[in-house]
Amino acid sequence: MTNVPATGLQIRSLLGKDGALRLSLARIPVEEPKDDEVLIRVEATPINPSDLGLLIGAADMSRASSTGDGESTVVTAQMPEQVLRMMAARFEQSLPVGNEGAGTVVKAGRSPAAQALLGKTVATFGGAMYSQFRMAKAGDVLVLKAGTTAAQGASCFVNPLTSLGMVETMRREGHTALVHTAAASNLGQMLARLCANEGIGLVNVVRSAAQEKILRDLGARHVCNLTAPSFGDDLLAALVETKATLAFDAIGGGRLASQILTSMEIAANRNAPAYSRYGSNTHKQVYIYGALDMGSTELTRSYGFAWGVGGWLLTPFLMKIGPQEAQRLRQKVADEISTTFASHYSRTISLTEALKLETIVAYSRRATGEKYLINPNA
Repeated sequence: MTNVPATGLQIRSLLGKDGALRLSLARIPVEEPKDDEVLIRVEATPINPSDLGLLIGAADMSRASSTGDGESTVVTAQMPEQVLRMMAARFEQSLPVGNEGAGTVVKAGRSPAAQALLGKTVATFGGAMYSQFRMAKAGDVLVLKAGTTAAQGASCFVNPLTSLGMVETMRREGHTALVHTAAASNLGQMLARLCANEGIGLVNVVRSAAQEKILRDLGARHVCNLTAPSFGDDLLAALVETKATLAFDAIGGGRLASQILTSMEIAANRNAPAYSRYGSNTHKQVYIYGALDMGSTELTRSYGFAWGVGGWLLTPFLMKIGPQEAQRLRQKVADEISTTFASHYSRTISLTEALKLETIVAYSRRATGEKYLINPNA
């Protein structure tokens, strides 16, 4: 059995009432698992945009400072004053970070379900994964197929289940095709493979020629480059062909959501039997699920009255569909983790490296093709 130390390191994020954000490493006790629990030695945990929301939020890390080194490192940055009122609930709390990850079960409780997991490589979700050790309920872990590494299984939840959730939402709400923005991300590539496998029309919106090439190389049919002079025409043509009436927007701010709705309306009216001053009867929906642009979402009403803009998050969606359906989706991820839902990382870092200023600036850019993986036990 793996030798388990009495304590383990964990990344913490604390926001003071003065707006000072402090990132540090805490040494926490490694407890014994209860009957229905397992102790996981965390070997891989990704840095997702949702993790950055808790880790650094809107703080300007290019102006951050650092003291100490190794375990004693403390990084300090200032949170913008305009966002502090919205974050009052987390003032002076030292919060653990990391939504998901994978590793080896090194201790297990007495229940048969827990004991059956001993020595297995598993993935789990639920926070505090930027830790050397993580306790979890036996029923909450996903056993990875034999031969799957922790690095391959580290992103088993957020991106794969989000892509599956988008497709499930499409079906449940009566749509037949999708639009996805910031589509060259790891999540976007998963969604492209998933839609191709299941014969679903997908319109991918990207922001550069390099991102367009990533998706073209995957075989994506409809890729619209925001920076191209022909973007508006390209988007409309893709919507006419796919008949997509549902969009998932990772950007949030700006006018893109409105532009997508307007193009959907134009596409819907292509074959309208008669003009209506109220617009088409086709419902057009944009769900904002990310915040790459923290600015205001600007809507210019030019798409009739059958439309909606709302927020979409994975956890409420999983709660809505219930545990049985959620488990079905999780199993699909486990079965296709090295194919449909494969993730790619540009660099693997340790917990102490994750608090180096130059590394923070690099992964906080959220640049396409620069996804970071933490190995807390490196």
